[in-house]
Order: sequence, then structure tokens, then C-alpha cells
Amino acid sequence: MSARVALVTGAARGIGAATVRRLARDGYAVLALDWCVGEDVPPGIGYPMATPEELNALAAEFPGQLELTIADVRDRASLRAAVTQALDRWGRLDCVVAAAAIVNGGGPLWESSQEDLDLLWDIDVRGVWNTAAETLPVMLGGPNPSGGRFVAVASAAGTRGLYRLGGYGMAKHAVVGLVKGLAADLVGTGVTAAAVSPGSTRTAMLSASADLYDLNSPDQLAAHQLLKRLLDPEEVAAAIAFCCSLEGAVVNGSVLHADGGFHA
Repeated sequence: MSARVALVTGAARGIGAATVRRLARDGYAVLALDWCVGEDVPPGIGYPMATPEELNALAAEFPGQLELTIADVRDRASLRAAVTQALDRWGRLDCVVAAAAIVNGGGPLWESSQEDLDLLWDIDVRGVWNTAAETLPVMLGGPNPSGGRFVAVASAAGTRGLYRLGGYGMAKHAVVGLVKGLAADLVGTGVTAAAVSPGSTRTAMLSASADLYDLNSPDQLAAHQLLKRLLDPEEVAAAIAFCCSLEGAVVNGSVLHADGGFHA
């Protein structure tokens, strides 16, 4: 049995995949979850999602250490099955990283369609809530609740308004509020909740955001960060891994701004 077990959503690429790799290198057993729809995206998403091949590639990097599952965070039943999968394999669940998210937008918030806003809310917010609702009771009832960690990936957009990404910002503000509420409800249990807010990070989502702004390259977004460069997913994953650790209890109820100074 592994010393610590993690579940990561949005795990097949980007920050989610980097988090899986970081936690696995740190000795965690990891259940990596992604919907892996590839090009078959719902209306309102203008860029491809991860594929089953990308998820499978993670397992090949860490043979015997990872479990994989294809599931949609909008579906509570599939998340429940994923938790059962982790418990059947390792007998416990110690930390959860809710990284699954999408971005859309490109116009003023008042021109956003109901469908686009519903999709952001269902995946980026309700997906985090679904994940929390299915995993927190397991951590609370586990062998070491004082080591239980729930970490949501928010965004610099959860602190600062972004031009023509108002719906996305609204959703990420809600994620921050959700985490703060969870932390308040978890008082005295030992389980903690925190959010990590990345800035502009080299991911497919950032490329999609650059397209929404009609930019020639995502690198143009680096000018908004004090570091004056884009972040690598591995850098954000390091911040997430700290929040997942036993020492990460100190960020309970907080937002860790892993954004290169974007919000400053």
C-alpha cells in the first residue's frame, strides 16, 4: 500500500499531467482522471481536449504507480466510481487535485451566450464541487484525516478581471469562494482545502486564450507577469504538490498565487 494516494482530475495534459508526474515522483500513488474527448468537444469549446493516448502515456511513465480512468467531472456517478477504483486498489485517499477546466469567451461578458456560461459553470465550478462532494467524505473517514488535502486549480482570473474572459473569471472567482467555504466547513477535521491560482502557463488552454485575443503567440501574454515569461506546468505543479503535502496544511483556506506576479 502506498504511503499517500492522490486523485487528479484534468490529468491527461497541461497542469494536471504535470501534477500527476510531480506527485508520482514524490512517491504518491495516483488515480489520473480525464474525460479525454479529443476533438469531440461540446459546443462552446473552440479547441481540442486531451486524448486517451495522452492519458495512457502517463501510465507508461510510472508503471504500477498510476491508475487511469476516463470520466467527466460533470457526472457525479463517474467520479464516485473513480473514488471506488482508488480505494479498491490502494485502500485510501489522501489528497485530491481538481484541475479539470475549460476556457471560452472572446467578447464582452454581456454578449456571452447562455450556453457558453453554462458550460463554464458546469465544468469549471460544478465539476470542482462534484469532485469535492465525492472525495471529502472518503478523506474524512480515512485512516489519517489530518493528512487529507483538497486542492482546486483556480486562476489569476479568480483574483483579477481579464479582458473578454469575464465568464471564465466569474467561474474562477467561484472556485476561490468554493474552496474558502470548504475550508470553513472542514474546521477541526484535519482535512484542509486550498486553491492554487496559476498565471499564464504553457498549456493548450493558454494557446486557446491567445486565440480568443487574436494574438500571434501565447508568449505575448507573458508581458502581464512580473517574471516577464510564461510559466511551465511543472512550476505550477510544484506549488500544487506543496499544498498536497502534510506541510501544506498551512495554506488551508488560502489561495496560493503561482502566477509569476500576474496579480500583483
